[in-house]
Amino acid sequence: MNEVEKMRSCQLADTSDPEVQQRFLRVKEILLRFNNTYYGGPGYREILRELVPGVPDTSVISPPFGCDHGDGIRLGEHVFINSNCTFLDGGYITIGAHTLIGPHVQIYTPQHPMDAIERREPKEYAYPVTIGQDCWIGGGAILCPGVTIGDRCIIGAGSVVTRDIPADSVAVGNPARVIRSSAGAG
Repeated sequence: MNEVEKMRSCQLADTSDPEVQQRFLRVKEILLRFNNTYYGGPGYREILRELVPGVPDTSVISPPFGCDHGDGIRLGEHVFINSNCTFLDGGYITIGAHTLIGPHVQIYTPQHPMDAIERREPKEYAYPVTIGQDCWIGGGAILCPGVTIGDRCIIGAGSVVTRDIPADSVAVGNPARVIRSSAGAG
């Protein structure tokens, strides 16, 4: 199992591995081109497909955007990701159809070892983040490694999601907590 496969399967992976480092460099080059375009502009869709393979034609990522790998991002149909988002996709980031992601949202999958001595090594775990369908993630929200947000949820602007949020919930705060149901809001 190579280091990327370890990341994608929640195992401790060596980020100094030459293949991982080459992937980082490749994505940074693509991001330089992507972040110098705009939605609907010349070359936008082609560069987006290079960055996030398999992205549906109905989904949009607004530049500027940042990520570690690109191919760890899985988008459903009609997903909209606003500008200045950062997705650290060592683990998979899956976003369901018709979900809206506000500006400056940060989604993190990396988790470093808890032991300070172990943390000195260039190794980390990566835990997937999953967002259901028809969600709205407010601007500036942070989603921590390993969380799942159920379908039809609303995450308030600036919230920090540290644990799973059940479907049909409105969650706000730091740490985010469910304050009411979002059922019937649409």
